[in-house]
Amino acid sequence: MTAATEQPASPGTQQSPESSGRAGALRRLPRLVRLALAALLAAALLAVGVVGGSWLWVRRAAADAVHTVSAAPAAPVGLVLGAGLTGPGEPTPFLAARLDVAAQLYRSGAIKVILVSGDNRTADYNEPDAMRSYLVARRGVPAAAVVADYAGRDTYDSCVRARRIFGVEQALVISQGYHVPRAVAICRAVGLDARGVGDWSMELYGDVWRSGEQRELLANVKAVVDVLTAREPVLGAVEPGVNDALNRTAYP
Repeated sequence: MTAATEQPASPGTQQSPESSGRAGALRRLPRLVRLALAALLAAALLAVGVVGGSWLWVRRAAADAVHTVSAAPAAPVGLVLGAGLTGPGEPTPFLAARLDVAAQLYRSGAIKVILVSGDNRTADYNEPDAMRSYLVARRGVPAAAVVADYAGRDTYDSCVRARRIFGVEQALVISQGYHVPRAVAICRAVGLDARGVGDWSMELYGDVWRSGEQRELLANVKAVVDVLTAREPVLGAVEPGVNDALNRTAYP
């Protein structure tokens, strides 16, 4: 009787001692721990999908719609989004840069009216008035060409209010370059024909600029949620300020 010959394992079924050790270690973990690890992995994959999908939506919605000042198309209204005030109530450097872009667009004739949209939830914090004062006193924009929205608490609120409260149909949205795509995407989603004009001068604030870029990843997710749920911002009565200003300037 001949002895049975041991057949070597096929190359495809061989496992290295290291991989076999890892698999064995996982099998020895308590079942609840394995379930928790699986749940964490699934949550991480879901988060990546949500963040990535939101980023892709913003990029597609704003494709070919972000411009420099020199290449900006014409629109009746420039919508400047708030970006905070300093302790004395002056625009922050980032907000001042946005206002400078708006002033340049106004002087070039690309826009006829500037809608400054910011937060004024408390009596001692008034972004819109600080924005208007900066444009008029420091940049020589006529006061009659600047209209204030006092309830632009975030980008979504500003876009919705520009369309529904101020009756804006077409606008150039003005913000930092990393923020403009999301602003354009939101404005378009709520019915405003928007293109964006970005400021890149603030890149000199390297860490702050990079922080803003990183913040956009989560802000994109919020934008998608706001649009899908049709969140209602603070609205109120319709305001004729933009149309009145346009009528005074006889915009074609």
